[in-house]
Amino acid sequence: FTEFLRAAGQERLAREIETVEWTTASTPPSPHPVVHQRLLDLLRLYHFVGGMPEAVKTYAESRNLRAVSAVHTSIIDTWRDDFPKYAARRDLTRMLRVFNFAARHAGRKVKYSNVSADDQSATIRRDIDLLAMARVIARVTHSQCSGLPLQADLKEKVFKLTFLDVGLMNAVCGLGWQTIAGQTETQLVNAGPGAEQFIGQHLQFLLADRPNRELTYWLREGRSNNAEVDYVCELGGRIVPIEVKAGRTGTLKSLHQFVAEKRVPFAVRFDAALPALHTVEAEVRDGQGSKRVRYPLLSLPLYLVERLPCMMEGLAARM
Repeated sequence: FTEFLRAAGQERLAREIETVEWTTASTPPSPHPVVHQRLLDLLRLYHFVGGMPEAVKTYAESRNLRAVSAVHTSIIDTWRDDFPKYAARRDLTRMLRVFNFAARHAGRKVKYSNVSADDQSATIRRDIDLLAMARVIARVTHSQCSGLPLQADLKEKVFKLTFLDVGLMNAVCGLGWQTIAGQTETQLVNAGPGAEQFIGQHLQFLLADRPNRELTYWLREGRSNNAEVDYVCELGGRIVPIEVKAGRTGTLKSLHQFVAEKRVPFAVRFDAALPALHTVEAEVRDGQGSKRVRYPLLSLPLYLVERLPCMMEGLAARM
């Protein structure tokens, strides 16, 4: 996102993000409300333009969103034209179906039958693997999160997908600028996969220098006590659950369940509000009934995801 800001001539705002440090204060650093609102406005624009270099360059030079859409279409068409490199002609339709599914259902658990009822699971899985190797999509795999490393506890048959870029994802989905511009800030976070995709692609960037860059999440499925935490990362030697959701802390039931079950020291929530540190108290149900859970919740605006490691250090120092 900061690269986009610089390309768009917003060097000062990029620096506002890059210089955020949590040092001596008891509460997380917070930008001026005017700066915060401007960053949210540009974040909304980023949901449309995305971070692909050609799309960003076109926007920076022309400020023409139709021209940006034309770039998106060209990139998507190029990808589709490349599919014959990965699949025989008779398989092209199926691979295109997988490609479209990945964009339209980003952030949802993959069920092969939902991708194609006409093809075997192994065939669909192979197409997903090919698109992942081409870096068009990425897996986010369920981990039991019982300890570190998270990848030692993977359940590889349970996963969801992220797309390469939020702007391209919205283009494949046919989500135009007027729709994105008309969303409230709460809708920008909660409606559709855009915000979760934005956080996911930035987490991948943060983890890019690690040998195993695979993102993980946590899912519990049952008849009555389902729970899902959008992402779970290892930062500073700690398991950090991350939720992307606007609203009161009382609505974060899956996060409460995770903290209670895994006994992690704190959690992170991304939304559209100014940074805040909450002390959450909630009642959660388990196999023996219910119990109380109390933990620190760090709420950050979406645009501060690039500063997550720094903010985690600040929070850990206050534990």
